[in-house]
Amino acid sequence: MLHENTLPTRSYYIPASTPLGDVVEARVLSDRAQLINGTWKFQLLAEERELPEGFFLPGSEISDLVDIQVPGTWQHQGFDAHQYTNVRYPIPVDPPHVPSANPCGIHLLDFEHTPNSDAPTTQLVFEGVDSCFYVWLNGHYVGYSQVTHATSEFEITPFLVDGVNHLVVLVYKWCDGTYLEDQDKFRTSGIIRDVYLLDRPEKVLFDYFVTTSVGLGGDARVSVRGQYRGGVVPTNLRLIDAHGDMVASGTFSPRSDGHGYTHACDLQVSDAQLWNPESPYLYTLLIETSDEVITDEVGIREVTIDGVVVAVNGRPIKLRGVNRHDSDPVTGPVVDVEHMRRDLALMKQHNINAVRTSHYPNDPRFYQLCDRHGFFVMSEADNESHGAQSRYLADSSWENIVERWNELIADNPEWTQATVDRMERSVRREKNRPSVISWSAGNEGGYGCTFEAAMAWVKGFDPTRISHYEGAFYRDGKRSYDYSSLDVHSRMYASLQEMRDYLAGGPDKPYVLCEYSHAMGNGPGDIEDYWELIRVEPALLGGFVWEWCDHAVLDGWTPEGHPRFLYGGDSGETVHDGNFCVDGLVAPDRVPHQGLLELKNVQRPVRMVGFDQALGVARLRNELDFTNLDDHLQVVWEVVRDGVVVAQGVAKLPKGIEPHTTVDVSCPVDVPDSGRCHLRLRYLLREADAFRAVGHDLGFDEAELEILDPRNQEVVALAASVAGRAPEVHEDPWHVVVSGESFRWTFSRDSGLPVGFQLEGHEVLTRPAEVNIWRAPTDNDRNIVAEWRRARYDRTHTRTYECEVDTDGAAAQISFSMSLASETVQPILRMETRWTVDATGRLRLRMDATRGEGFPYLPRLGLRFFLRSDLEQVTFVGMGPYENYVDKHRASWHGHFVTDVDALFVNYLNPQENGSRHDCDLLGIGNPDIGLSVWGGQPFSFNLSRYSQEELARASHDWELEAEEDLVLCLDHGMGGVGSNSCGPELLEKYRLDAVHHHVDFTLAPVRKG
Repeated sequence: MLHENTLPTRSYYIPASTPLGDVVEARVLSDRAQLINGTWKFQLLAEERELPEGFFLPGSEISDLVDIQVPGTWQHQGFDAHQYTNVRYPIPVDPPHVPSANPCGIHLLDFEHTPNSDAPTTQLVFEGVDSCFYVWLNGHYVGYSQVTHATSEFEITPFLVDGVNHLVVLVYKWCDGTYLEDQDKFRTSGIIRDVYLLDRPEKVLFDYFVTTSVGLGGDARVSVRGQYRGGVVPTNLRLIDAHGDMVASGTFSPRSDGHGYTHACDLQVSDAQLWNPESPYLYTLLIETSDEVITDEVGIREVTIDGVVVAVNGRPIKLRGVNRHDSDPVTGPVVDVEHMRRDLALMKQHNINAVRTSHYPNDPRFYQLCDRHGFFVMSEADNESHGAQSRYLADSSWENIVERWNELIADNPEWTQATVDRMERSVRREKNRPSVISWSAGNEGGYGCTFEAAMAWVKGFDPTRISHYEGAFYRDGKRSYDYSSLDVHSRMYASLQEMRDYLAGGPDKPYVLCEYSHAMGNGPGDIEDYWELIRVEPALLGGFVWEWCDHAVLDGWTPEGHPRFLYGGDSGETVHDGNFCVDGLVAPDRVPHQGLLELKNVQRPVRMVGFDQALGVARLRNELDFTNLDDHLQVVWEVVRDGVVVAQGVAKLPKGIEPHTTVDVSCPVDVPDSGRCHLRLRYLLREADAFRAVGHDLGFDEAELEILDPRNQEVVALAASVAGRAPEVHEDPWHVVVSGESFRWTFSRDSGLPVGFQLEGHEVLTRPAEVNIWRAPTDNDRNIVAEWRRARYDRTHTRTYECEVDTDGAAAQISFSMSLASETVQPILRMETRWTVDATGRLRLRMDATRGEGFPYLPRLGLRFFLRSDLEQVTFVGMGPYENYVDKHRASWHGHFVTDVDALFVNYLNPQENGSRHDCDLLGIGNPDIGLSVWGGQPFSFNLSRYSQEELARASHDWELEAEEDLVLCLDHGMGGVGSNSCGPELLEKYRLDAVHHHVDFTLAPVRKG
């Protein structure tokens, strides 16, 4: 049984006696709606056999009742325990059976209701209950329903009394529907969305379906179909524009369509304003009967597919999307309108234009907000049976898993009714939302007869939108399947090569990445590479980054005020998937990760695709789909020399720069003769919207300029030779000591590295220096790290074979033949190393390193120094201000940055490599008295932190980190990219530190400030 005594699924709306001013707030504003959220009474039982006899009757004695908030999960209110799983079911894989010891929660509420003579019938609406529930009112059985993220509506007029009414809802933790709700999230139970009453006339327009079509010459048609409950009632329709003027009106007349709609009305709109995410124009639709008014919003738009290109209103589009779960660290899946609005505001501010409601329908008001603020939506049915993939098979090969994945559910006719039901409930409720351009049948459930039936129903009921289901990709050899109802070829985490292969094979459908660029931890590092391909290939519709937010549970605060977030395994559960839920662009409390900043600039609305330096002309491409560039933004140009802005101006944009076209813009730059120079174009919003102010930063471009002398001139000056007395050299069997006026360097004959440095009487190094090839593994290193550890990259030390000391001339030179090695394996690196110390104490390293045959590519290559803890002030010339890597640097620009060690640190819930700054020319570290300047023979990366890579690897939560007594400085000749291999493709070869031979060249110069 899926449902008992529920009313048919209908479009979401809130009726009232008069028009409503705000449809999002309709349930609060309407005189016909009564929210019964709030404090209920609750008791959790281990299984239904513990239910008190007659618990659903008024006046029944139920002991140990406590308060609980509705909506709310019982796990987030101190009952049961949290559990996070990704693929695996938290119960035995025995569909449709669930454990006989099935926890259940009694929810009780006494509420008052006064009958309304103009609206004498009353319905009880639940917008979401996890996982199934029974309802009693005043001792009478009302009905049963399931499907966690779907609306269930009951007729309660016969059971309702004038005055106090006694409502009992019994919620079960698991039901047969659990097998279709195996989404990657914390598993929760309870009444998770609003509960309310609707008072309505006896005869009502019960459901309606709005479709729009765009004609030639700017005219459009709004078609409305309707069906009644209790009898037909005269119905008038008015369409009102944003200025409050009526633009069309009509009445329903009989017209059947084969889908249960019995009446219809066509409204003709002249000079229609079309809806799109860049200009989300909405009309107000009033549907009026004698005793009731339904207020809705209508966006006029048309979705089409021309060959392999998806268009809206005739214009090709790109989806710059994210996957979004309902997730809050305090309330879990229970989110209010302000939470939704905050998410959408952040998305809009970061150039996101689309949302996939992974992996279930969202609150109806979320779609209304997407209509209003301009987002495309792929609305997904509440259906995932991923755990059917993880049952025990004697042959556990991936090929056999795919072959048999669909046997339990997806290709089992016994599950067809439930699958179609979930599809219908998703589509019927949100069918009037212009933001919804695609229906998705679900996620990761394999493919078979159940989805064939669900997709066929969708295309029959609503052919005006794109149909989607990624699970159809997984093919087996049991029979031929019907894919004719699917409009797009969908993939998740496809490699760039797989995408190119699809394009080369003569595609017959648009291609969409329903999940890509897995944003777990320090990453993703491949967004730009995807978009370099997506931008230029018409068949590529775009994609949805996985995912929007980290999922975690707030478990209080540290004494320092830092939140303690928990993930899988932190609540005593034995079946869990660890921190795989911590994979978002924002933290659980919506603090943006730096991956979101990366995404923002990759998806900027305009790109500089060329710069003619001789003419001072930049070529810009309008990346918007609907808006002329000159109407949208202002362009500011800057010339940056050695990190400092030396010239700037405002570029004048010509009128009429249409979407997807290019234009040449004058940037009359005066190019310097020397220095490392860049042209930077900054893009600023011209007109404010609900979430962005005038001048909001939309992104930037940067191009390196061709200069006669492209060297950083500060480095040139610092590197100039200095006169002075040659330093003194003292040798013993263990050390070589080089000293001069106010400095002393000490080198180990065993390691070939500095073990001490004194400056002005201060000991700068607190521990011996190291050759460093290791990094605290990022989440995206989770696959390669096993090879790195097998190669023992995490347990290395140096040894020397020969040492030569040369004291001729004005500097001392110490040369070592040495290797980087570890127990049980051959030397990883063989190195010829030369240290040169001049009269001022300036130390230069030149190292030729060769990686041993057969070893995997390196995480990094450089030096690690441990410095006194007060050298915490930092200046650098390079890419900043944000952390950046060879594949993750589009949010950063070349500049001169002044900061400190704490600001360089980037926090991740699961500690890992972080805070590197890439493509640097110069680094300064110091305190008020002394410091170090660092430069290289080529641009380098650095990291300065209070945490060692060992400590970052040890701690499993950010609040477990313990700072070192010293500062850890990593100077990297090379740092590997971060990629997205936590769930995506392998790191691209061009971002690997894969060369066999490396020439490392660093100079460390003492700074005396006294």
